[in-house]
Amino acid sequence: MSLLQQEVSVLAGVGPHTLHRLKKLELYTLFDLLLHLPIRYEDRTRLCPINTLEVGQSSLVCGRVEQVSVIPSARKILVCHINDGTGVLALKFLNFSPSQRKLLENATWLQCFGEARLGYGGLDSTLEMMHPEFVLRTEHDAHKTENTLTPIYPCTEGLNQRLLRRIIAQALKMCDLQLVDYLPNNFLQKFNYPTFRDALLQIHAPQGSENKLAFTRLAHEELIVHYLSMRSAKMHAKRFQSPVFTSKKTKVKAFLATLPFSLTKAQLRVIDEIQVDCAKPEPMLRLLQGDVGSGKTLVAAVTALVAIKNGYQVALMVPTELLAEQHCRNFTNWFLEFDIRILFLTGQLKGKARVEGLKALAVGQIDLVIGTHALFQEQVQFKKLGLTIIDEQHRFGVHQRLALRDKGRHQTRKGDELYPHQLVMTATPIPRTLAMMNYADLDVSIIDELPPNRTPVITRVISAQRREEVIAKIDEWVRRTYQAYWVCTLIEDSEVMQGEAAIATSELLTQALPNVRVGLVHGRMKAAEKEKVMSAFKAHELDLLVATTVIEVGVDVPNAALMVIENPERLGLSQLHQLRGRVGRGQIESYCLLLYSSLPEMAKERLTIMRESNDGFVIAEKDLEIRGAGEVLGTRQKGQLRFKTVVFPRDEYLIESIQEIGDKLVDRIPQNIPLLINRWLMNTESYVDV
Repeated sequence: MSLLQQEVSVLAGVGPHTLHRLKKLELYTLFDLLLHLPIRYEDRTRLCPINTLEVGQSSLVCGRVEQVSVIPSARKILVCHINDGTGVLALKFLNFSPSQRKLLENATWLQCFGEARLGYGGLDSTLEMMHPEFVLRTEHDAHKTENTLTPIYPCTEGLNQRLLRRIIAQALKMCDLQLVDYLPNNFLQKFNYPTFRDALLQIHAPQGSENKLAFTRLAHEELIVHYLSMRSAKMHAKRFQSPVFTSKKTKVKAFLATLPFSLTKAQLRVIDEIQVDCAKPEPMLRLLQGDVGSGKTLVAAVTALVAIKNGYQVALMVPTELLAEQHCRNFTNWFLEFDIRILFLTGQLKGKARVEGLKALAVGQIDLVIGTHALFQEQVQFKKLGLTIIDEQHRFGVHQRLALRDKGRHQTRKGDELYPHQLVMTATPIPRTLAMMNYADLDVSIIDELPPNRTPVITRVISAQRREEVIAKIDEWVRRTYQAYWVCTLIEDSEVMQGEAAIATSELLTQALPNVRVGLVHGRMKAAEKEKVMSAFKAHELDLLVATTVIEVGVDVPNAALMVIENPERLGLSQLHQLRGRVGRGQIESYCLLLYSSLPEMAKERLTIMRESNDGFVIAEKDLEIRGAGEVLGTRQKGQLRFKTVVFPRDEYLIESIQEIGDKLVDRIPQNIPLLINRWLMNTESYVDV
């Protein structure tokens, strides 16, 4: 094991209690300590005369102890006055021990660091410092100062800065010989970067001033390592074998002939890309991006049909039971004429039906299983899984995707081990820079065309003060035999958040619209209850569906062409676009009304973009511009790298260069790549060993 990966317990002074507190900061190894970067610095390299201190400024001072006393009050205060010849400073301690009082009483010179402030109530002309850090000095070394800036680290209860500084300095010294560069010199020279070792020294003990380039150098390397890890995972997976699917053109042609519409050129192009992948003896790893309503599910259906007619099973995994049920209904209807056996597998399938379904899947009597996270369960076994499809992939982590792949690993009669092909889909367009970083292990296909029958949704931004007009619009809409959604961001009333609750809104609209059949669906309802309401809405037994953002994904009701979203200022652009995608799915002119309560500047910018664009890719890029990559990637999925040194938006511009640099490393110094990945990711969920 590398010294960098040694546990922090090898350091002097790190006992069980300190070890426990370091773990709270996710500091397990010496390398973790080295990458525990300061959030700011204090300047203890020069002494400030007391008469030059400024209120609110932290400074280092040194003076002779003149008086030590305890002020009697409800809470005793220890006060120590020091004088440096230019003025007097009062040091005050609310929490003190008898030994601390004795220490100060016996001191002659004190050097202390803290924030200067006015005396009590601003009435005392003597400046004071509350709880300053201090050390005892003699007249001989009174003016001795630090040689470097003093780092202030992220901390936790029970740890102090002195201890952190001491053990980090100890780790730096211990690991000095291992702080070698695996990135080439020409890379460092191009960006004027310090070496890896010098960058760490400049960060933890900067001479004179903070070196921001040292922080950038570490962040750049970490981004490159992340890209290389994903790329290596892809190369690693490509070494596996997979089933070779023949195109089954006759079956595909027959399937497409059953549809009441023609596929777009973009859909046909993507189907061809997937077919080429699946005809190879190595696993397909493909991300399918397409805007809301672009027809990704049909592409998945064609791919599943080809796999099944080649004699293999298919698993389709989705994040919600609502979407799973809808996919099951669609695939069942599409495959009616093709003798395909489908199992609907969610947590709701129980008892005898579950046992029989799992048994049929294991012996190969099921061709297509559609389900949620239930597909991960140990008792779910396949006989011959050849294709996994994951819809709304951003709801799943990399390792979840790979866990499903591993369920399909099986041996041929010749003893060869086969892995299934993988197709992951998203209706949340991913900006190119983020796709480059987070999906470097996947090939990307894009459906950049909507079916000709899709009409752009007209979006209006309306103040909540016009609520009565909007309610009247619902009444008029329903009289025209159309349906509508009313989306709320809360389930029940909250004193903290000022949104309208779905339950209360449902009751209000039921009273205000006596001729309108109102339904309610939210995330806390049982799956069966939600499905009953959704089925009633789809069958037009309900006119208005009041819902939380649970309907963001997968609900397809062409007759519903009006959506009201309350408090849209709370939601991100991508989520708003997903919600809006529930309307405009038929021939009816469709509307989305964004009913805001307040409109801060950033929210105003978001809602303006929604009003002006229906293009999900444009919206994704704008979302990235407004929120930054850090926030867009902020909801960390299981299996995604948690950055140690990268800070968004500070380091966002570095993403543009990582693919070019990473690919050059692969071409020129491939032997350094495992060393880089091992150094940064040994104790995290690397993708290389999957």
